Amino acid sequence: MAYETIKYEVAEQILTITLNRPDKLNAFNAQMQAELIDAFDAADKDDDVRAIIVTGAGRGFCAGADLSSGADTFDRDARRGPVKRFADGKVDYSDPQVRDGGGQVTLRIFKCLKPVIAAANGPAVGIGVTMQLAMDIRIASDAARFGFVFSQRGIVPEAASSWFLPRIVGISQALEWCYSGRVFPAQEALAGRLVSKVVAPDDLLPTARALAKEFAAKTAPVSVALIRQMMWRMMGADDPMEAHKVDSRGIYTRGRSDDVREGVVSFLEKRPAQFKNKVSSDMPDYFPWWSEREYK
Repeated sequence: MAYETIKYEVAEQILTITLNRPDKLNAFNAQMQAELIDAFDAADKDDDVRAIIVTGAGRGFCAGADLSSGADTFDRDARRGPVKRFADGKVDYSDPQVRDGGGQVTLRIFKCLKPVIAAANGPAVGIGVTMQLAMDIRIASDAARFGFVFSQRGIVPEAASSWFLPRIVGISQALEWCYSGRVFPAQEALAGRLVSKVVAPDDLLPTARALAKEFAAKTAPVSVALIRQMMWRMMGADDPMEAHKVDSRGIYTRGRSDDVREGVVSFLEKRPAQFKNKVSSDMPDYFPWWSEREYK
């Protein structure tokens, strides 16, 4: 896909995705939705991509949904045509036309097999902040501002944020921010555990790249891919036995792999490891261990 609303740049095994509508503060639209999903598809297939950074062009990260359609911005029937209805006139909510576009982006990020770092360079409100919740680590410039502004627009949180946000910041903090809909500074985001670090604007991308390089430099790509999915998916598990089952499969299959032999021998020989297993071709046979949920 030739991208128009994002930039896709790979250097030193780090993919930087830049939201690229700076004249609109990188406001999110249907094209950006499709391009982000395509970009994460491409990243998962590319073994040269070991980590991903998402940031914004210009002075904003993402100002939220593009509101240029005015009052019809969130009216799916008005913008896409009527959704399916049953004979009694009730909406068929299983119609894909009902699906939230932001949620389709965060669900794709959730499934990603590479570490994802959000580098919030400026205002990030609405989908501009909820898309970051499916990313692993969020770093903010001290010029960044965040807002879960849905209550002030008459809608509700989207992008599966009612699942992600309380798990990241706790239920009380999540509700405070969502009830009020106010925009708050980076230091409050740090205090509330939404971001892990606040840095000067000029230090934002260097900080994110240093972290991405650390993820990529000495690690086995297949192990990192498995770790990412293990951690995220166990957040919804109902018993530690579920983690034990997945851990055991991972230890068994990885324990017999060339990567583990290389990891142990390189340590004993006091040299850098050269891991050769690839995410594109060498994921273990038990992966994925979950059944994909359908929208219905």
